[in-house]
Amino acid sequence: MSVLPPERGRALLLLVLSQLPGIGPTRTNAIIDRFGADEALLDAGARSFAEVPGVGEILAGEIAAFLGSADWRRRSLKAASDQLDLAERLGAIVLTILDPRYPPLLREIYDPPPLLFVRGNPDALSIPAIAVVGTRKASSYGKQATELFCRDLVLGGYSIVSGLAYGIDMTAHRSAIDNGGSTIAVLGCGVDTIYTDPAGKLWPKILERGAIVAEEWIGRDPAPGNFPRRNRLISGLAAGTLIVESDIRGGSMITAASAIEQNREVFAVPGSIFSRNSRGTNRLIRQCQANPVQSACDIFEELRPSGTMNRQQTRQDIPFPSGLDREEVMILDTLGQESLHIDFIAENTRLTVETLLVRLFDLEMKGIVVQESGQIFRRAQTRTG
Repeated sequence: MSVLPPERGRALLLLVLSQLPGIGPTRTNAIIDRFGADEALLDAGARSFAEVPGVGEILAGEIAAFLGSADWRRRSLKAASDQLDLAERLGAIVLTILDPRYPPLLREIYDPPPLLFVRGNPDALSIPAIAVVGTRKASSYGKQATELFCRDLVLGGYSIVSGLAYGIDMTAHRSAIDNGGSTIAVLGCGVDTIYTDPAGKLWPKILERGAIVAEEWIGRDPAPGNFPRRNRLISGLAAGTLIVESDIRGGSMITAASAIEQNREVFAVPGSIFSRNSRGTNRLIRQCQANPVQSACDIFEELRPSGTMNRQQTRQDIPFPSGLDREEVMILDTLGQESLHIDFIAENTRLTVETLLVRLFDLEMKGIVVQESGQIFRRAQTRTG
C-alpha cells in the first residue's frame, strides 16, 4: 500500500476496514481519528484498538485477529483493490472522508460514511443543497408542487438532493435539470445499479449536472436494510429537507427523522386531509417537526435570513436607471443579477402576477428587463440615466 498514490492508498485502507465485522461508519471514523490513514494501523494490536472510543476490549481483540490473519488480509486487500478498479472502469471515484472534496455538511453528521462512491462531478456535492423527497405513488398535486419548489430552489442557487426513486424523487431530479440546476442522486445500492431508470432517460443527465453517489460497494444490489442508511445521507448532504408527499410510514419519514437528528431544518408541503399521501406531511406539521411551506421563499427565509440581507446589499450596488417608480424599483431589486420566474418575483415583491405582467412589459419596453422563455425575466445590461 505504501507505493500507492495517497488518494488510492487511503481509499484502499478504508475499504479494508469496512470489511471488518462489527465496524460501522462511526467506529471506522474513530479508528482513523486514532491512527490516521496509515497502513501501520493494520498491524496494531488489540490493546491499541481498545483505546479507540466505542470499540472495547472484546471487539478490539476480534479486529486484531482479523487484521493479523494473513489470509483475511490478502482477501480483503484483493476485494478493496477490485472495487477501485471497478470504480475506475465506471468513471467513478472513491471519495474518502479525508479528502478535502468530501461534502462539508455530510462530514458534520454523527455517522458520516468513511467513503463515498461518486459518479459525475464530486465538486457538486459541496453546492448548497436542499433534499426533496416523497412518496413513490405521487399524485398530480405532489408532482406539480415538486416541480414548482425545485424550479425556484434551483433559481435561488440551491442544488437538489434526492433518492432517484419513482414519484417525487424522479420529479425533483428532473425539475432541477430542466431548470438548469445541479442535482445529486443518492442510491441504496452500488452506483452501477440504476434500477429505477434502466433505459437511461434521466441518470445520464444527472451525471452531466451533478453526481450519483452511494455508500454501498459497486455491484451491490438494493436491499431493504440499505435504504435507512441511504436516507441519512440524503438529509446529511442538505441544509434542509423538504417532504412533499408521504404517508405516515415510509422512506420519506425516515429521511425527515434523520434530518431532525442531524439538527437540520425540515419542511413539509401541506396536503388534503382526505389524502393518504398527505398524512405524513400533515403529521410532521401538526407535531411541530416540520415547517409548513407554500413556496420556496418560505425555505429561503428560514435558511438564510442573514444571507437575504447580504443579497440585498449586493443588489444595492447595481445602479438603477433614473425615473423609476416604487414598483419598478422593487422588481429590479428582486431580480438583481439573476434570471427569475415570474412566480418567484411575485412572491418576493408581493405584487400579483397580473400587475407584474404589466410592469415587466413596461420595463421591457424601456430596455431595462429581458424576458426569456418560460416566463423567466432578467435585467438587461445596466443603463444609467
